[in-house]
Amino acid sequence: MTTDENAPGDLAHFREILMKRRLEILDNQKPIADSMIDTNTRQGDLADKANGNNEVHIHLKLKQTDAKILQAIEEALYRMEKGTYGVCRDCGEEIAEPRLNAIPWTRVCIKCKEKQSS
Repeated sequence: MTTDENAPGDLAHFREILMKRRLEILDNQKPIADSMIDTNTRQGDLADKANGNNEVHIHLKLKQTDAKILQAIEEALYRMEKGTYGVCRDCGEEIAEPRLNAIPWTRVCIKCKEKQSS
C-alpha cells in the first residue's frame, strides 16, 4: 500500500473508517457499574436475576472485544504515520485491499492469518 501511487487516497479512506469505528467504540462505553446496578436493583425471581447476570457477563465480553479492537485501531493509525499501514507484519507483503476493507485494523495478510489459524 505504501509504495502505490494511489496510497494517499487509500490511506485517507482507511483513516476515515478507522476514526469512525474508534469514535463508535468510545461513544458506546457505558460504564459496567451501570449494568451491575441495573441488575442488582431488578425485581424478579432467581431466573430473572440470573438472566441479568448473563447480561452483565455479555456486556463485559463486549467491552473486552471493543478494547482489543480499539487498541488495534490505534496501532493501525500509528502504522499509517510510520508508512507501514497495509503491509503484513509477518511476511512483509502488501495486504489485499478487500481484506483492509473488511478489517481495516488488520496486521496480517490473509495467507498469514490462515497459517495462524492452522
